[in-house]
Amino acid sequence: MRAVVQRCINASVKINNTLQGSIENGLVVYLGVGLADTEKDLAYITDKIVNLRVFEDPEGKMNLSLRESGGAVLLISQFTLFGDARRGRRPSYSNAAPPERAKQLYDRCAVLLRSFGVHVATGVFQAMMNVTATNVGPVTILLDSEKNF
Repeated sequence: MRAVVQRCINASVKINNTLQGSIENGLVVYLGVGLADTEKDLAYITDKIVNLRVFEDPEGKMNLSLRESGGAVLLISQFTLFGDARRGRRPSYSNAAPPERAKQLYDRCAVLLRSFGVHVATGVFQAMMNVTATNVGPVTILLDSEKNF
């Protein structure tokens, strides 16, 4: 499982010009589900998301987690995180999970994040979405449950 995590002061997602979800102060999380991903991968990613110390403490040091800062998450499904462009010019998505399994783990991710007391807004799985975010820092972290990076 892979995630791109970006700290933001606001973010929103629209589908067909209709607001689907929005947050203030928190993280935009683009989540990609891989072919072999399980609940174990999901537990690793959600734990990392809620406990990453990327928010500033009173001294201005990035020392607070999402939970400690009271931040929210805008969770967006992103199968292209498993795009492999090492050969040719068209990425291969053969390492991405099939849609049924990916949706199951994406939905479960939102549930797990909420179980930590985090406000979660989401996009719509497999929809064409317009995501807008005002990043802070910018702070962008790459997560991979297989720890490839």
